[in-house]
Amino acid sequence: MLTSALQLASGTPPQLLPSRELMAFTLASHILLVPFGVALPFITLVMHYRGLRRGDPVALKLARRWSAVMAVQFAIGVVTGTVLSFEFGLLWPGMMGRWGDVFGLGFGVEAWAFFLEAVMIAVYLYGWRRLKPWTHFWLAVPLPLAALMGAFGIVAANSWMNTPQGFRLDQQGRPVDVDVQKAVFTPMFGPEYWHFVVAMFLTAGYVVAGVYAVGWLRGRRDRYHRLGFTVPFTIAAVLSPVQFFLGDSAARSVFHKQPVKFAAMEIVWKTSTHVPEYVFGRLNSDGSISGGIRIPQLDSILAGFRPSTKVTGLTSVPAADRPTPAEATIVHFAFDIMATIGSVLVLLALWYAWVWWRHRGLPPGRWFYRCAAVAGAACLVTVECGWIATEVGRQPWIVYGNMRVSEAVTHTRAGGIWAVFGVVIVVYVAVFWSFLAVVLKMRTRWRVADETAAGLRAAVAPEVDTPYGPRGESDPAAVGAPAGGSGTGPSDRHPGGDR
Repeated sequence: MLTSALQLASGTPPQLLPSRELMAFTLASHILLVPFGVALPFITLVMHYRGLRRGDPVALKLARRWSAVMAVQFAIGVVTGTVLSFEFGLLWPGMMGRWGDVFGLGFGVEAWAFFLEAVMIAVYLYGWRRLKPWTHFWLAVPLPLAALMGAFGIVAANSWMNTPQGFRLDQQGRPVDVDVQKAVFTPMFGPEYWHFVVAMFLTAGYVVAGVYAVGWLRGRRDRYHRLGFTVPFTIAAVLSPVQFFLGDSAARSVFHKQPVKFAAMEIVWKTSTHVPEYVFGRLNSDGSISGGIRIPQLDSILAGFRPSTKVTGLTSVPAADRPTPAEATIVHFAFDIMATIGSVLVLLALWYAWVWWRHRGLPPGRWFYRCAAVAGAACLVTVECGWIATEVGRQPWIVYGNMRVSEAVTHTRAGGIWAVFGVVIVVYVAVFWSFLAVVLKMRTRWRVADETAAGLRAAVAPEVDTPYGPRGESDPAAVGAPAGGSGTGPSDRHPGGDR
């Protein structure tokens, strides 16, 4: 990476390196929140539906608390997402000025989806204890759809940058005759979108389940923790093998549509058949590969299902039009880490399915819950690696084949960008620290409320705190409930619905 940075700094505009570093930092930070913005609403509504359908107060309590976390996460995402929006225009004015009319619709869709999601989250939070149970649920059903629409807009813009189409260049090299439909639905849009969306659901599911897996390891074996683990983990486990095939399909689409990026992902130097697969390994400037595990012919087999498949190498294009050996190594490591973790998650899902099929219950061993607790963090790593492979593998192009990154960068002095970079780091550290502090404070408050309520139920009466149940002044579980709403209406007297 240091070699790549030095190569980038030489012979290029001095503002290019700080601009790329600033963009990389903010994108890498924001992408950690995206899985929860895209998938947590759906997971929450699944738990909400279970609570209403079965009259389960524990499920309703979990749904209500997850909705509070969802709101805090969304607020943090507003900050990080807004910074990214400004950076596109301020750091890369060449791209936005020339190509904004072609692919800008994706950003417009994402902005509308962001606005709708904010409104729906507010309604959902406000609805606890104030609306009829099923009315409250159905008003929230469009929330996951708004989240998916936001992902649609962003992935549409990114897939266009990888496989641009839907325009014609005039004599001055500017795009004209824009076909919006072709610009949105590019050759890489479908594979990239579904691979991205399922990755978001996997990550959110495993992260949420991992929180309750840690609680299980610490001795909290009550139904609250079992249910909080089971629902998100089941969603992620079901999608793990699906993602395995989607990832394979996406990689094959890159092979067909972006052969040079595929060469970087697999560190293929020369175009050939019977190409071996290298698990990790480092590409040298002379085309040789150091380290890694070499598997003969496997790369050709994975790309075209037969050893005779011809795989395009990096040397098929001039050196100025392809990733450097250092950049290719970064892409290759990111791709291999992503594929390795994805394969391990499939094994974890099969472990869970086998035990459930045999015993109709959760695996009893501690090792399973240790793996489940690590799975969430591992998914966050794969999300970062996926975007590294997507963005670095396209270098040196910001719009593939049409505009280089160096042509799109701002003319602002490098010193000013480095200063902004330092400020952004300080702000982001403060923002993420605040996010963790708020979430941990909520967790502590909820735990105290549950312990207090459990003590009073044992000593006085079997009182249960539910989002739609009556709440008296002495109800200790109200400590963890959203403010407002006395819950005294006729429709709030039963946790199961409008009865």
